[in-house]
Amino acid sequence: MRRARHALRALVIVGVIALLALIAWGVLRGRPQDLPWTPLDLSQPIGAFTGRKLTALTTDSGACRALLDRAGVRYTALPPRDDGARCGYDDAVRFTRGGARDIAYAPAGLGIACPVAAALAKWEWDVVQPAAERHFGTRVASIDHFGSYSCRRIYGRDAGNWSDHSTADAVDIAGFRMADGRRVTVVRDWTGGDSEAARQDAAFLREVRDGACRLFATVLSPDYNAAHRDHFHLDQANRGAAGWRACR
Repeated sequence: MRRARHALRALVIVGVIALLALIAWGVLRGRPQDLPWTPLDLSQPIGAFTGRKLTALTTDSGACRALLDRAGVRYTALPPRDDGARCGYDDAVRFTRGGARDIAYAPAGLGIACPVAAALAKWEWDVVQPAAERHFGTRVASIDHFGSYSCRRIYGRDAGNWSDHSTADAVDIAGFRMADGRRVTVVRDWTGGDSEAARQDAAFLREVRDGACRLFATVLSPDYNAAHRDHFHLDQANRGAAGWRACR
């Protein structure tokens, strides 16, 4: 028992030290986004807890929409949809033209849960556009997608867990169209090639995939399995404050 008490005391001390170190790290660096209890601000750079704060918005649609409003993101709130016990949404939005965002989505009219919209906006500003300018010297004009809402289980199976697409908390990204006409797609360009252009395309795709991992609860790419050979799956699955996150 004495040994167990000593071990427990040591764990508590280590936990307190780690917490104090985290506080000092965030405060001294002037980066509130690196602290778990500070409010989310989309104008701040991506921090250690930005992704978890975005995912937490799945339980507070009002806070999510207020966040978009403060960031200058224009959107239309979609009416609630009820397709049974497992399918539907009450927090979906559709981006509208103007405001702080520039990238269009094709096909047009993409409806997504608000936390996905907030993460996509942050992805555009802090990941996608900087990566396009770095690799191609231009900006992304539009993003091709395979949709969001779909009342189905994972992989469309007859049994098993329900997909986050069933609540519009996921979106599948297929490719990117640049302002200069260049098109980069996951299915064609993920593996790269021998030319410098092909290597740049592949490097861009990996950079935007890796950046998405800091904003979404789940990011799946061709590195995960053959089912994702032609798209990135991005979702905001709410697995709790300490829930696992997937990046592959």
